[in-house]
Amino acid sequence: MDVAKFKDIIRKLSIFRNYSPLLVPVVIAVVAGFLFIPTQLMSGKLKKQIASESVSMGRRVQSLGKTVPAREQWKVEQAYQQDYEADANQMALLAMQSSQRQLLSYKIFPEPKDTSTLIFGEFGRRFRTGIEQLLDWLNARDCPTEAELERSLLSSGSPVRGAGRRRSTRNLSEVEATITDALCRAKAESASVYANPTGMSGHEFWAEYKYAGMEQAVKECWYWQLGYWIIEDVIDTIAACNSGSDSVFTSPVKRLMSASFTTSGAGSSKRTVGDSPSYVLSIGDELAASFTERFCDDDIDVVHFNVVVVVSAKTVLPFMQKLCSAKEHTFQGFLGELERPQTFKHNQITILESNIASVDRESEEHMLYRYGEDAVVELSLVCEYIFNKNGYDEVKPESVKKELGS
Repeated sequence: MDVAKFKDIIRKLSIFRNYSPLLVPVVIAVVAGFLFIPTQLMSGKLKKQIASESVSMGRRVQSLGKTVPAREQWKVEQAYQQDYEADANQMALLAMQSSQRQLLSYKIFPEPKDTSTLIFGEFGRRFRTGIEQLLDWLNARDCPTEAELERSLLSSGSPVRGAGRRRSTRNLSEVEATITDALCRAKAESASVYANPTGMSGHEFWAEYKYAGMEQAVKECWYWQLGYWIIEDVIDTIAACNSGSDSVFTSPVKRLMSASFTTSGAGSSKRTVGDSPSYVLSIGDELAASFTERFCDDDIDVVHFNVVVVVSAKTVLPFMQKLCSAKEHTFQGFLGELERPQTFKHNQITILESNIASVDRESEEHMLYRYGEDAVVELSLVCEYIFNKNGYDEVKPESVKKELGS
């Protein structure tokens, strides 16, 4: 090994050793120099980020501060929830009360209180009398009968031709036409609306009623009790529309042609047992396709019915609206035990189908009726009627419940 080179290396190391205290600060300074530039760059970026995010967060905190619920806000919310619950309970109560109606007889439902078959005949008489009294209250009359026309013509000295059937006024002599028109106008002036009890389903059925066994009799009474409530609502609707009118000429609703539970045979044709009300259990039981798609279920019972009226053309929509509006009824308990009947409201009708037809005043169906100068139409409606089961199931006969599968 070269001794001179070795001595030179030793000398350099000794110089390095002499300056070793400065080594650490120099290294630190160099490292710091390397770190200074990126730190400055990062610091500027961080400041901008902190500034933007902090300001944004601060503003959000301030806005939240404005929406912080008050200390007693929970009490307000509690009151709201209680009111909401009360509304729901009130709706359920009103629905139940809507089907709590007075009965024609308190001796039959849910089971006969008497084994005598006379209670069913009594029910039928009350049904017929009830319909007749409702029409009297409505100030309803029918057009002149053939017998009345014949008497009027005979008293005038005019010969009676074609007795026993209606003849078109086109075939009457001038005298006969004048007498007939005068009698028809007198009828129209003395009534608020035209109606005949025989056009109301059930009236003729009970006139010819024959007992066919206890279970069958109870079911017939039940279904016609439903029918009576429905007809009652139809008559209430006409009374509301014609309020203040004492003549067909001024009444918006001119004539109640029929209230039935089939869609066939409008007018005052005789009704039979086939026209009895029935529950709508499924497709095929309806009188019209139901857009509501409601059938009898665990909560409601559904019945369809048909009503045909002659109304002034401008009364079509008001009549439909009134038919579907709320009505009042009294209830004295299903045993008739309440001394002071309660007043409830019900609103159970929905119109499923409507048909409007022109009226030929010279046709056999209309030639003895006088509707006044108003343009009139024949309005036929198919409707559904809803019964709340909680309201009346306690008096529904067991035989009917079996049919419904409830």
